[in-house]
Amino acid sequence: MESNKTNFKKKSVWNWAPNRPVENSPLFEWPISFVKIISWIKLNYFSLSIRIFVILMALITWLLATPSLWSCKEFAVSWMAWIYCRNLILIFLVAGGLHFFLYTFRGQGDKLKFDHRWMAEESKLFSFKNQVFDNMYWTLVYAVSFWTAFEIIFLWSYANNLLPRITWSSNPIWFVALLFVIPIWHSMHFYWTHRALHYKPLYDRVHSVHHRNISIGPWSGLSMHPVESFIYLTSIVFHLLIATSPFHLIFHLQFLVFNAVIAHSGFEGIVLKDKKIVDVGRFHHQLHHRFFECNYGNAEMPWDRWFGTFNDGSDGAMKDIRKNRIL
Repeated sequence: MESNKTNFKKKSVWNWAPNRPVENSPLFEWPISFVKIISWIKLNYFSLSIRIFVILMALITWLLATPSLWSCKEFAVSWMAWIYCRNLILIFLVAGGLHFFLYTFRGQGDKLKFDHRWMAEESKLFSFKNQVFDNMYWTLVYAVSFWTAFEIIFLWSYANNLLPRITWSSNPIWFVALLFVIPIWHSMHFYWTHRALHYKPLYDRVHSVHHRNISIGPWSGLSMHPVESFIYLTSIVFHLLIATSPFHLIFHLQFLVFNAVIAHSGFEGIVLKDKKIVDVGRFHHQLHHRFFECNYGNAEMPWDRWFGTFNDGSDGAMKDIRKNRIL
């Protein structure tokens, strides 16, 4: 009987939720399990995943759609405008493509959709009284502008030898290792900046723009106040401190952008012919949008476990967090 009550309660809260508790990656578990770590690496780097998508996207962008470093030595409208237009095209392809499939055409109905609700219309909560138009406004006007500005400044810095730099031929092992290190750095940066944004004065003036999205979609990922967009993208200060390359910069920025877009899709996965072909949304972060006071980081690193704000999706998790949290 108790089991039926629990299932009914979960069904009333979610349209769909994982059967097992949300977990962190095994990278920081103790004792170390090399079997779990190898399995996690295979899942994220040797199968169809967000990381592989972003690595391929960054590689294509760097090789085929980025001006030569020689041309970036001076701030010129031609190459800077090209990067801005290229980034606009990319965001429309990824966020727009996901939105059209999942929400406009409802290509898989509500299969694997976390929230019962769809995007809000005729709601005074959002600009233009429309959640999608609101989300697109904050994304296209602010997030894409900061993304482009950071990319331009850092490419100019590489071109003028103002940043520590490596190449594939000079250090191939570190070149590849950075594709593992950058997401871990992002996880740490995201937890602490995101946690700071929940400080009430910052939340009320800045972060509340993003949190209007309780039921989320692809355009919600970068729907942020300009101050938050700027803070979120400052993860790339990493490249001021560590020797990287322009390819790693592009990968880092695209990981920040497209990981946010795809992880906010509102669906756990893309379904074709009743079979999930790829994971997209993150229930870990969906719980944050529903309950606000949990899961400030992501599943890459266990910051939320360490500081008592981890919600694994089980009944009573929020009560335990409010009772036992450290900060």
